[in-house]
This record gives sequence, C-alpha cells and structure tokens, in this order.
Amino acid sequence: MAVGDSCELNSGNCNETQKPEDKATSVQIEDGGKDGEPTLSKRARKRLLKHEKWLEYRPLKRAKEKERLKKKKEEARLKNIKLGPTRKQLKNREMLANKSKLRIILDFSFDHLMTNKDLNKCVNQMSRCYSVNRRAERPLHLHVTNFCGKSKEIMQKHDGYHNWDVHFWTENYLDIFNKEELIYLTSDSDNVIENVDESNVYIIGALVDHNYHKGICLKKAEEQGIKHGRLPISEFLEMKSRKVLTVDHVYTILVNVASNGMPWKEAFLKVIPQRKGASAKISANDDNEDDKEDDI
Repeated sequence: MAVGDSCELNSGNCNETQKPEDKATSVQIEDGGKDGEPTLSKRARKRLLKHEKWLEYRPLKRAKEKERLKKKKEEARLKNIKLGPTRKQLKNREMLANKSKLRIILDFSFDHLMTNKDLNKCVNQMSRCYSVNRRAERPLHLHVTNFCGKSKEIMQKHDGYHNWDVHFWTENYLDIFNKEELIYLTSDSDNVIENVDESNVYIIGALVDHNYHKGICLKKAEEQGIKHGRLPISEFLEMKSRKVLTVDHVYTILVNVASNGMPWKEAFLKVIPQRKGASAKISANDDNEDDKEDDI
C-alpha cells in the first residue's frame, strides 16, 4: 500500500469547504436534564438505543454467520463442490504480484458535496471495490486519490484499512500520473470506451449525489484538460432508468471485463441491479443465431 504524505489545500487536492450541517445525523441537545445537564433529544435517544441493541446483537450475528459458513463448507466437501478462494488465498493475492497492469482511480475530491449519510455510503462502496478486487483472479491496481477529507475520517473507524492492498493518496491524480494517460469515466461523455486499455488510467468519481450534481465529472475532466469517456451501456443494453451506476458497480464491471475476460454485455447484466430495468439489446448476430435454430 502506498500512502501520499502531503495534502495541498486550495489547489484542488483536498477541498476544505464544509457542507451544510447534516440534520439527519446531527445530535440534538435539550435542556432540562438532572442538575441542569443537557439531555439527548427523543430522536437522538432512539438512535442511541438502536445502536446499543446492534452492539448487543453483533456477536450473535457473527456466530450464526460462522456456523452457516461451516455448514456450507461441509456440504460442499460431501458433494465434491469446489468453493471460491479461501481467506488465506485472498490475502496472498496482491496487486503487485499479478499480471494485470490496469490502474483504476477512485477520486475522493467530492466530500464537500455530500451529506454525512452519503459520505458513509461512498466509503462503503469503496470497501466493496476492495473486496471485489481481492476476489479477482487478476486484481487491478486500485488507487484512492484526494483521500484527506471527511471520507478519510469515516474510514479511520474501520480497523485495519491501512493494511489493505490499495494505494491511498492525499494528492490529486494529476500530481501522481501522466496527464495523457488519464480518462475520466462519466455517463455524460459522448466518447465510448470500446476496449479497456492497460496503458490508460481510468478515473471513477467517488460521489453519491442522487442526480444533484449532474455532469460534474465531465465538467471537471474538461476543465483539467484530460480525456473522458463512458462505458458502452447504450450499445449493449436497453435501460428504463438513467445509465448512472454506483462506484462499486462501475469498478466490478471493469474487473469482470479486464480481469475475468467477460464480454461487456455479460458484465453489465451480471452487475446492474434489476430495478434499473436493464435488458440486452437484440443485435443482428443474435437474429441470425435465432434463424439458424429455427432452420434446425
């Protein structure tokens, strides 16, 4: 793991501008406690009680999960079914030791645009990217840039993340990579990524925005003078909703295509949630195959 050791403020590296107070996550204080001490509001007490119940239930949940996995392994052994890689095997899969040279960046420069709730979601999506990468046959080289804001504070609550096989940087990607190699992935781009090229470095904007900041990644790429492109979703799928995917969905698709050798269409259908109403487009080749089957 590589960790950048500097954070240049007011240079686009780490935006120190704070967002408005997130009312949904703030702790409200009321007067009137014993001896004049402030007391938690009804909402805060309810939230605290819920957290205490979760802490109480957590050991039981872990025990149940451990027992479930034990039974699964035993059933697989009896039926001679091969399970996925073990935890030990996953631990030994490191980015530097594999044959893949593809580099992916998660750009965490948008902290100031997200509420605390969305920041937590974004950090969780990054965790899922790491998990997907560990399970890949040929893990990609995962870089996290501009990692010195509120998201880093949240991440520090996760014990052991410093040991992840991930390159964490406080710097901006422009200070780390050659500008000519960079391609910002955004669904607003007119440029279609037909093939994943290991000579390029692909950037995924780490932003959970609910469509509040449409086009922000494209605008950023244009202002910085770097290339941009979109995944070929429209070329392979019909979608009933916007073609905007979460950070971990985009990363998983890239892993499936670049590491696992999966075709775009298959990778999209495997990852994109059913709620988005994605269905495969019927191509001329598909029609020809159907005609051949009818002739038989």
